Amino acid sequence: MVVLLKGFITAGSLIVAIGAQNAYVLTQGIRGHFILTIALTCIVIDVSLIFAGVAGVGVLIAGQPLLLLGAALGGAIFLTVYGTRALMSAFSEQSMEAGGRVLRSRANAVWVTAAISLLNPHVYLDTVLLIGSIGGQYPLPERYWFGFGAMMASTTWFLALVFGARRLAPFFARPGTWRLLDLLVCMLMWSLAASLWWQGYEYFLAAEARIPALFDQSWAP
Repeated sequence: MVVLLKGFITAGSLIVAIGAQNAYVLTQGIRGHFILTIALTCIVIDVSLIFAGVAGVGVLIAGQPLLLLGAALGGAIFLTVYGTRALMSAFSEQSMEAGGRVLRSRANAVWVTAAISLLNPHVYLDTVLLIGSIGGQYPLPERYWFGFGAMMASTTWFLALVFGARRLAPFFARPGTWRLLDLLVCMLMWSLAASLWWQGYEYFLAAEARIPALFDQSWAP
């Protein structure tokens, strides 16, 4: 029980940090469309990644600079585009109406939620690497109790986030509030993208030092 509680507290302290995934879930929760689908998608992704980390995948990924490089660049590009769309929405007529800003279908909600989650390397850092490395310090079966506690924290957080956001709906009935939220989302996405561009550069240097043959200029015609 103590190990399970440690897993819950550890994951909770990581998940509640403001990031791309939480900002997206909060926004969609306020809009009130497909909130259970979005929450369940985030939960399934987090639970799967936590299990993978506790099972030992995090240690393997940490030693592969090329995988980290690809994840960082993919996430940086996605967050840059997403932030740009939020900025455009802030200065469009659509930002004046919450009803015109919803996801088109349940399938669309799943795909966008998965993209926001899986194209952000910070998700892997929190779930696979950090939780996985901490949980890996425990012997079996305590290791999996730690992971189960982390999974409970993720489930609790995302359900509370989407359903709790509905209480903010009256506040966001004012047009200017949506515009402000779009601007805040834009700044958050761009700041995260900037950090990922820098991380990508560092991963590139690490990959270049580890596998110099892949970057050998003598290959050039």
